[in-house]
Amino acid sequence: MRVQIAASVVAVLAAALHVAIWRMESLTWQAPTTWRRFSVPNQADADTLAPMAYNQGFYNLFLAVGVVVGVGLVATGNRPAGWALVAFSCASMVAAAAVLRSGGRHYTRAAVTQGCLPLLAIVLLLLSTL
Repeated sequence: MRVQIAASVVAVLAAALHVAIWRMESLTWQAPTTWRRFSVPNQADADTLAPMAYNQGFYNLFLAVGVVVGVGLVATGNRPAGWALVAFSCASMVAAAAVLRSGGRHYTRAAVTQGCLPLLAIVLLLLSTL
């Protein structure tokens, strides 16, 4: 039971990170402090990338919502559906991190940041089944 609680906490932390990414990509993208964080060289390029960033941000938000809904289902007694949703959402976050890293070595830090928490949540969830 404690391992499942740890998995839930780590998954919610992963969701919180993805909400923060959504905020940057979809709400504050055109602020220099935001687009510089994503290694965009100038405002003109940030403006060009804004529709793509906006869309990408919502992907992150939807993954976070999946985790939160899944944890909510677990908490209200629908454990199989809840854990399935948490696992799927976290696996999607890990897969997105792998895709990000495939874009080049300079994406390693961002991919590790994006992928470590959901990967840990999956490992804890798997350990809880032993």
